[in-house]
Amino acid sequence: MTPGPPGQVVGTRRLPGLDSRRRRGPGGRHRPGGAGHGWGERAARWRRGRARRRQRSGAGRLGTVAGPSLLAGILIALALPPWGFWVLAFPGAGLLWWRLGGLRLRARVLAGFVTGLGMFVPGLWWVTSFNTYGGFVLMAIESLAPALACAVVPRSGRGRGVALAGAMVLAEALRAAWPFGGLPIGGVALGQAGGPVAGAARVGGPLLVVGLVWLGGYGLALLVGPALRLARPAGGGRALDERSFTPVRVRETVGAGTLALAVVVVLAAWGALAPDGGPALRMLRVAAVQGGGVRGLRQSEVDTTAVYDAQFAASAEIGAWDGDRPPSLVLWPEDVVALDGPLAGSPQEQQLAALAVHLRATLVVGVTEDVPGGRFRNEAVAFSPAGRLVARFEKVHRVPFGEYVPYRGFFEHLASLSSVPLDAVPGHGDGVLHTPAGPLGTLISYEVFYADRGRVATRAGARLLIVPTNTSSYLTSQVPTQEIAAARLQAIAEGRDLVQAAPTGFSAVIDHRGHVLLRTALAKRSVIVADVAMRAGRTLYERGGDLPVVLASVVLVAAGWIGAGVLGPGRRRRDDILRRTRRRGS
Repeated sequence: MTPGPPGQVVGTRRLPGLDSRRRRGPGGRHRPGGAGHGWGERAARWRRGRARRRQRSGAGRLGTVAGPSLLAGILIALALPPWGFWVLAFPGAGLLWWRLGGLRLRARVLAGFVTGLGMFVPGLWWVTSFNTYGGFVLMAIESLAPALACAVVPRSGRGRGVALAGAMVLAEALRAAWPFGGLPIGGVALGQAGGPVAGAARVGGPLLVVGLVWLGGYGLALLVGPALRLARPAGGGRALDERSFTPVRVRETVGAGTLALAVVVVLAAWGALAPDGGPALRMLRVAAVQGGGVRGLRQSEVDTTAVYDAQFAASAEIGAWDGDRPPSLVLWPEDVVALDGPLAGSPQEQQLAALAVHLRATLVVGVTEDVPGGRFRNEAVAFSPAGRLVARFEKVHRVPFGEYVPYRGFFEHLASLSSVPLDAVPGHGDGVLHTPAGPLGTLISYEVFYADRGRVATRAGARLLIVPTNTSSYLTSQVPTQEIAAARLQAIAEGRDLVQAAPTGFSAVIDHRGHVLLRTALAKRSVIVADVAMRAGRTLYERGGDLPVVLASVVLVAAGWIGAGVLGPGRRRRDDILRRTRRRGS
């Protein structure tokens, strides 16, 4: 009773935690715990309600969804060259998987898009050196791929992990094809070129490597979660959620995580043991010539005559590096012979033919020829040791906004296109140069990022892969190092040795298992001479291509939704039974 004015009685007031009567549970039964237990339960209910309100609010969602998602993307980006911390891609993938749990569609799209920004803002930062506005637009467009992948992942259920792995593979396949022919630079697989799962590329190409990263991240997250809960000090921090931390659930979680990591290990081991191009048919002495020069210049700022002369000067030094064993193949970089008209009948043709005769070697040179209609051709041409032009290949995959401007009439109203005055003519063909040195699978510069270009050349009979490239316009090492990573994956996937030549680096020799045997420094004049193997064996990827991995990814996404719809309700029913059993026992 609460005292009031004389002659008047004021009703009683029940204070939380001070009620002298025992609290009653369902059915009128007394609930143990006393008065203090009622106050603790109300406080816990209030905290859960506050968490739900914060999750529904925009600020809460921005912090709890965008923060971990951005960190996940940054971890994946740090696996890329030039940083090369390949192991960070796995916790990054696991962090995104954890963050997607329980999110509705719009929140999953937000998480995927922010993860994409974390990946592609660092991974594609080099674009801003050409056009800041266009660079950020490109980063946003590329971030739509992981956003779309997260949209097709179920919000709950154990199948969410395999669905995420499959969806990310499909998203990477989309990036390699759209828009404007795709942009594989900055992809997850490039960060694993020096890691233990790179060998899987000879089984399923770079797409399989992508899938293993996301599957491995999922397995890692499943194992780390219970470990962190067990490591939490008793009585300290937030109490454990008994419904999600039952022994049965822990065993299931650990088992699923172990199984996911086991699949990654098995596929990586399969890749390491799978056919890798077979034994060497014969050895070929090659030289990659790097003229050297200033980096970071736009095309209009480059003195093409100086570039041409630098290549001749570096070629004169081959004898100092060949150990008295002259090469049978000499590779020049892309676009070091820039002509206003056709090569045939030009002074440059005569000079190059004379050089091939002097070296007594097959000479492969990167040539650009202006053609009528505001266009040009980007080609690799081969001269025999007798000085005859015996083969040529025209670049198929052009660099959008670098070698041509799609929808030029539209984009010229949005930005200045003076740095790309001409459009490259799209080439055709399998990329094989049939030369006295042997059949050479040619990937001109940007094409090395496309796994299908190496596969087409190898299926057409290439015994060696060559990459005449030109990354001189990039000031930093970001693109050159990613190009080396792409070349390593090409060598692994096709089971072929690979030789790359660039005017200012990186020039390199890579064996059929992806090991970098020789690599030059940037900007310096260099010549590398090495013995490489001519091989004719076929890898599993060369036989099957990307289709098996793409189909398997579709199956994984479907299996994830089936798991979310079938396994999820059953698990909740079992949890309800366990909870009621514990309640009766108490």
